[in-house]
Order: sequence, then C-alpha cells, then structure tokens
Amino acid sequence: MCLTISEGMIKRFFDIIFSLFALLLFFWVVCISWLLAVIDTRTNGIFVQQRIGQFGKPFKIYKLRTIQVSSATGNRRISKIGRFLRSYKLDELPQFFNVLKGEMSVVGPRPDLPGYYDLLEGENRKILELKPGLTSLASLKYSKEESLLRNEVSPDRYNNSIVFPDKVQLNLDYYYHRSFWGDIGIILKTIGVIFFRKN
Repeated sequence: MCLTISEGMIKRFFDIIFSLFALLLFFWVVCISWLLAVIDTRTNGIFVQQRIGQFGKPFKIYKLRTIQVSSATGNRRISKIGRFLRSYKLDELPQFFNVLKGEMSVVGPRPDLPGYYDLLEGENRKILELKPGLTSLASLKYSKEESLLRNEVSPDRYNNSIVFPDKVQLNLDYYYHRSFWGDIGIILKTIGVIFFRKN
C-alpha cells in the first residue's frame, strides 16, 4: 500500500503540528535534559550521528549525549544520568527537530546506521520509501534492546540473525498496513511503554 499525495500531506502536517506541540509543551524538559547532558558528559550535550533516511539518503540525527569518556583512559561508558535519559527516551527529544526539518516522521522505522537498511534487497527495500520515525512497532517490541543484547554471548550475531530480520518484517508490515489512525495507536502505545513500563 502506498500513501496518496493527500495522505502524505496529512501525515506531514500531523508531524509538524505534533512536533511543535511536543517541543512547546516539553520545552522545559528539553532544556533540563540538555543541561544534565552538558554537565554529565562535559561536552556541548548534543550527539550528532549519520543515519540512513528515506530512499537510502543519509542524514544527521540529533540526540542528547549520554556517554562519558574518561580523559585518562579514553574508556566510554553510559553514566547514571545517561541511563535515566535513555530510560525515558529524553535523549531522543532533539529528534523532533529532525521531524520539523522533514528528515523524519513521528511514526516510521527507526533510522539505522549505514550498513543495515541501505543494504536491504528485494521487497524489503520498500522500507526505504518510508521516512524514518521517532517510534514504530519494531522499536516498541525491542524497547529493551540494549539489555537484551547485553545478555547474549554474541550480541552482534544475535542482532544480525534474529533482531534485525524481525525488525525488517515488522517495518514491512507497517509499510503495507500503515494509516493515520494506526499511527495514533502506535503513538499511544509508545507513551504507555515510556511512562508505564515494567522494569
């Protein structure tokens, strides 16, 4: 299923309105989270990384920094404050600016690093027709992906053979069945996972 021009315009309009409302409503949360990231990581608090976007076009995604780098050893670790920011997805709030820029959507496949979605073949490449999103059914299913992979003997192998193919299937299902009200449902589920999750 492909969105018509009018449906695409409605989705874009919703993305802009939702992002502006979220940023205005939670502006104080963004500022406090950013200040915590600045103090905690002793950087400018903003993490910029290249991700794969719609039609395989690379773009720069914005996040709050959550990793401390030791000046003595160069070791990297997620700080306690960083874990808190990640736990409530506060580190991803700057991505609303990616949505406003038109690089992302509120709902869509999570943008991945080069070497994954851009290498998809056949029918799976239809996923690249979608704008990457802040949330998706795949990201909800794997909301605890970090801890899941941490418990595996070979995290990379498990991700490449189990997690990533499952995400591809979930995102392909979204491609064929997506709708405005379906997106609303995913947003509501996301709010539930963030604020009413089980530890």
